Amino acid sequence: MESLAGAEFAPQTTYLNTASNGLIPARSLTAIKAGLDATAAGSRLADAAYAAVEETRAAYARLVGVPARQVATGSSAAVFAGMIATSLPPGAEVLVADGDFSSLVNPFAVRGDVKLRIVPLEEIAEAVRPGTALVAVSAVQSADGRIAELDAIREAARAHGARTLVDVSQAAGWFPVNAAEADYTVCVGYKWLLCPRGVAFLTVPEDLGGLTPVFAGWVAGEDPWASCYGPVAELAHSARRFDESPALHPYLAGRHSLALIEELGTEAIAAHDRALADRFRAGVTELGHRPVAAPGSAIVSVPGLGDAAARLAEREVAVSSRAGNLRASFHLYNTAADVDRLLEALSG
Repeated sequence: MESLAGAEFAPQTTYLNTASNGLIPARSLTAIKAGLDATAAGSRLADAAYAAVEETRAAYARLVGVPARQVATGSSAAVFAGMIATSLPPGAEVLVADGDFSSLVNPFAVRGDVKLRIVPLEEIAEAVRPGTALVAVSAVQSADGRIAELDAIREAARAHGARTLVDVSQAAGWFPVNAAEADYTVCVGYKWLLCPRGVAFLTVPEDLGGLTPVFAGWVAGEDPWASCYGPVAELAHSARRFDESPALHPYLAGRHSLALIEELGTEAIAAHDRALADRFRAGVTELGHRPVAAPGSAIVSVPGLGDAAARLAEREVAVSSRAGNLRASFHLYNTAADVDRLLEALSG
């Protein structure tokens, strides 16, 4: 793990902030620079770039355990959540967790004609009821790293005929994800998947989930290059009908970032990340603080230390302040020495 990570990453700070942005591997940086150089020189990039989109789609499909035909590509999880929101009938009830990330929640809140019900994360499964149309929840909470009880939520939703939407943006890349267990999942690639901003994914069921591709452009056609003008005559027979027109340069890099995740393996990455998070939890507890209870998470949130993030930045230790708490997140390029430097900085 450390030898490969050392060859791909060279952070200039003690970087413990993957929950905000992951670092981009050297291989991905090389690819995107080459693409930008080609564009600046007027070289034809389209064929290689669209091939990169398909390679990235296939790699993500393998990572989350569904066929590539069930994966749509885009640039924003919020856009995909918005498409799901527009597909709901008026009056539909959507159940979400209190304090979940706005990009997942707000597309339903702005509808105005759906019933948004907000409950504590730990109560979601028991809050599903007859008439609930959709349960939307993050697998891992952005603010504090708590992990949702996805099995219980899925069973409750099925018992009441509700669909599930799971945001795996803070999970995919370190936390085992099986997208087939949810009706829909959304994910941005710029966190734990180590992609540049502009890479995002939607997964749908085999029957495509009854969604209306409201932002379908030419790339959503079964034959995209024959779908450039006028109404698209034939939408793609797969989840590609939900594709956004891709930000090509990020996908040139994205396929290499996902290849690195595949090489290392999610299980090995999870063991590495969790061990570092546990080391920090133990250390910060010894300093007299009480982290938010999120066992098994690579994200550690510590109440009362939110104001320390700015002071730590001055010492070149990168963490976040979220919901008033200090949030540290640990990924494959981090080491025990990084954890110890954070603890030393906090104790000082």
